[in-house]
Amino acid sequence: MNILRGRFKIIDRFIIGKYLGTFIYTLSVFVVIIVIFDLSEKMDDFLRSKLSAWQVVCQYYAGSIPFYVNMLSPLINFIAVIFFTAKMADQTEIVPILSGGVSFNRFLQPYFISAFIIFSFNLGSNLYILPYTNQLKNTFENTYVKKNDPTSKPNIHMKLDDNTYIYMESFDNKTKSGYRFMLDNFKGDVLTKKVIADQIKWDSLKRSWKLTNYSIRTVNGLKENMFKSIDKPKDTILDMRPDDFSAYDNIYEILTNRELSDKIKKEKTRGTGIENDLLFEQYKRWLQPLSAFVLTLIGVALSSRKVRGGVGLPLGIGIILSFLYIVMNQFAKMFSLKGGIPPLLAVLIPTLFFGLLGLYLLKKAPK
Repeated sequence: MNILRGRFKIIDRFIIGKYLGTFIYTLSVFVVIIVIFDLSEKMDDFLRSKLSAWQVVCQYYAGSIPFYVNMLSPLINFIAVIFFTAKMADQTEIVPILSGGVSFNRFLQPYFISAFIIFSFNLGSNLYILPYTNQLKNTFENTYVKKNDPTSKPNIHMKLDDNTYIYMESFDNKTKSGYRFMLDNFKGDVLTKKVIADQIKWDSLKRSWKLTNYSIRTVNGLKENMFKSIDKPKDTILDMRPDDFSAYDNIYEILTNRELSDKIKKEKTRGTGIENDLLFEQYKRWLQPLSAFVLTLIGVALSSRKVRGGVGLPLGIGIILSFLYIVMNQFAKMFSLKGGIPPLLAVLIPTLFFGLLGLYLLKKAPK
């Protein structure tokens, strides 16, 4: 027994190597399959837009492959744990370890070391890599694949600060231009300034807005002044950006963490109705990688017992549970954005549910 305990670090390395090796191999196979199906589906769009293979690889798949890796990671993590653990149990490799005096909790340690590596990778990817790769993917899709999607957002009302409100009849995301623009500035309940312009356009070099065919009305008590300009545009700085009016649903995925935090702070003042979307994206980046620990616990507890049928039965149950996890994530997101569930709770519900399931299975696992 002492010899087994002294050499358990060898088993640690063996389990960690099997865990990560199976995870990386299975993830690579799934990504290749998805890329093949995705390429066959979008080939007509690529040919219609006359894109070269280099453009497709560098502008689309350089962004979409990290997205697929992040999306599949919980599923593959779960399958990898169940597959090689069930194989160890079927070959009667786990029984001697536990019979030698090693506790089941100690047996779990190399699994959780591997889960921590996957957790760290997913967290770092969510925070520092995916916002940039998603920008590549989304820009490409919005330009070449989703060309028929609406690019104009109508009837925009927004509160810029406690005293300033704006309205636009429509905003064109392609030209970064708004039409029938109005700005009202108040002091308390009293209107002090009103700006009306036929067009407002974003100048990316000056990082300011340009008003065309505009009028400015200022009110000071009983005195009013009116200024109109038709020929000469006016540059003005406003606390808003073109992405505030995006017509695409995937805009939040490309925001960096600082941009996302700033946008949440502004949204608390503006109240345009996207705060839940922003908060859900922020909590998801930080909390969803925790699934690596939860799914690892379930996978080991589920597959560490030798059963009839070998690897097939626990693997089948694992695949069903992993898809249930993905479906629960999607329902939680839908109920958060449309049903009023707090975003933090919506992000945590799948992890909490499967965490409790993992603790129950842990009690039933062979000791």
